[in-house]
Amino acid sequence: MAVLPIRIMGDLVLHSPASRVDEITDEIRTLVADMFETMDAAPGVGLAAPQVGVPLRIYTYSYVDDDDQPWRGVLINPELWMTPLEPGDPDPDLESEGCLSFPGERFPLRRSERVRVTATDLDGAPVSIEVDGWRARIMQHEFDHLDGILYVDRLSDGDWKTVQKISRKRGWGRPGASWMPGIDDLEG
Repeated sequence: MAVLPIRIMGDLVLHSPASRVDEITDEIRTLVADMFETMDAAPGVGLAAPQVGVPLRIYTYSYVDDDDQPWRGVLINPELWMTPLEPGDPDPDLESEGCLSFPGERFPLRRSERVRVTATDLDGAPVSIEVDGWRARIMQHEFDHLDGILYVDRLSDGDWKTVQKISRKRGWGRPGASWMPGIDDLEG
């Protein structure tokens, strides 16, 4: 397995819809193993294939809940259904999130409280997941990556302006920008 470079917000692969996986091959299995290693090294709770430069509809996730129960897996060609958003502004203490493609920063973002995801696992078997809270947030965040949407694209105008300033300062607004988890300085 290998740690892969994570693409930063200016990379074009992050802003384009990913393609469906037609067949689960040894190359896909290796990619998924590398994605888990990269996600763990970052560290992160999710990683979509476009974040490592591969425009395919795959994401990994890993989360340990308040009871120290691990929740980990991979979803291939996922479909997402979610409950309607609660109206109002996000709570910055409870609803902030970050992204490995915009590392070192967190911003408040309202997400649906509950989701259902159907997909295929690495063995080609169907998967159906119904989750709420942080697990639902992880599912929505990673699913957005497959449609070419970064969480910073969903922020309020004020936070979006802050994101643009940070991106310019760190030189992240160009195609091909990336960082290596555990190796590169995130400050650019």
